[in-house]
Amino acid sequence: MTEPFIAPLPPMHPRRSELAKRFVRSWSSWIHGLYEKSFTMMMGEIRMPGLHLFIANELRLVDEIMLEAKKYPKHRYMVEVLEPAIGVSTFNANGDEWEQQREMVNPAFQHTALARTLPMMCDAAQDLVERIWQQRETGGDVIDVDPLMTYVAADIIFRTLFSVPLDPAVAGVIHRRFNSFQRYSHYGSMLRLYRLPTLGFKTLAKREAKLIHAAFADIVADRFRRFHEYGEVVHHDIVQSLFEARHPVSDEPFTYKQLMEQISLIFLAGHETSASLMGWGCYLLAECQDVQQGMREEIERLTGGGKLTMDALKGMTLTRNVVRETLRLYPPVPFLPREPVCPVTMREKPIKPGDMLVVSPWLVQRNENNWSCPHSFDPDRFETQEGQDMLKAAWLPFGKGPRLCIGAGFAQQEAMVVLATLVRNYRITALPDDKPEPVARLTLRPRNGIRLKLEPLG
Repeated sequence: MTEPFIAPLPPMHPRRSELAKRFVRSWSSWIHGLYEKSFTMMMGEIRMPGLHLFIANELRLVDEIMLEAKKYPKHRYMVEVLEPAIGVSTFNANGDEWEQQREMVNPAFQHTALARTLPMMCDAAQDLVERIWQQRETGGDVIDVDPLMTYVAADIIFRTLFSVPLDPAVAGVIHRRFNSFQRYSHYGSMLRLYRLPTLGFKTLAKREAKLIHAAFADIVADRFRRFHEYGEVVHHDIVQSLFEARHPVSDEPFTYKQLMEQISLIFLAGHETSASLMGWGCYLLAECQDVQQGMREEIERLTGGGKLTMDALKGMTLTRNVVRETLRLYPPVPFLPREPVCPVTMREKPIKPGDMLVVSPWLVQRNENNWSCPHSFDPDRFETQEGQDMLKAAWLPFGKGPRLCIGAGFAQQEAMVVLATLVRNYRITALPDDKPEPVARLTLRPRNGIRLKLEPLG
């Protein structure tokens, strides 16, 4: 019997760190400051100089926090950290503002109907196969897949938003700039939590956000002008739907600034989280050749060697479970910060407005009280009754409740298409003694990339 593969994670410290040591360990990644008990405790409490923080792991509390969105809105720290990149849009808005924005953007997501976007995803995935082939010609068969996953994810969301493919050079800029944005935002947040001078990191983060916006600002400005001045409809896509959206109370359209905030959210969240998912998915398949081969056989059986279709995707049980298990082990957004609007008590701990109340997919989904062998890669777990039960209760990579990510289905289909296309064309192999290290800032990404060997099949 094959030994289960243990998915890499940072060293688990035996005990809680002192304040100064926690600062050092968490300086570049939130998950590096955790300790062994973090994965099994019902509720943790951390007092920091600038914030009182609680981590809710008990599933009963997780449900209360996630299902009662108005009682536990997004924490103000997160709103402020993300504002340079996405303004105050549907991801980080709260209360009536969030409800009204969500009502305005919902029609736009009709354009992400899965059957409609499948051809775009397949075209982008095939372009990725050819890009890898070209890269192998010049650099050999060992490739860092992390920037490639950013490229294909950004390309897919670009096609969905704007109806045109993304320039590969622009994709490279986005990958570098968003990594820098996350790093500077994280450093600034750490210093602020310890009530230390932020040393200009917030300014640096704003600079990086502006450089990311430049990737699509001209397209938006041109189409905005053509629509509002001449009534011209260039494409029937997400951007056009956002032009036509109306506020449910005032009946006003989005201003240009508001429009850019919504587009920035869709573009950045839509590509960054998917890139994380697909990069870690490639790595796990590279380490588990039996799963990779099982996927390959499943795909060929359902497609007959032809194109990916909706019917084929619906039948790809193993491929779907690979995506689910990747999301369980490496949730793209590992921490979901909330705060209570009124004082509450949880597990005899008083929590007041302004305190940070965290639900962590990283901890809930690796908790041995919820999952057997929680750190092992086992896509077949979802075929058991236990796995099905926990899929409903303790699997929340896209959140839960009324603020469940609107793009959850899109992201999972995208990952299935890209991973399926890759394993049909390449044998993906891990390199000995070269394991990627996950770091958690805004999203969960590898510290120094994911280097894998990709060999063409046939």
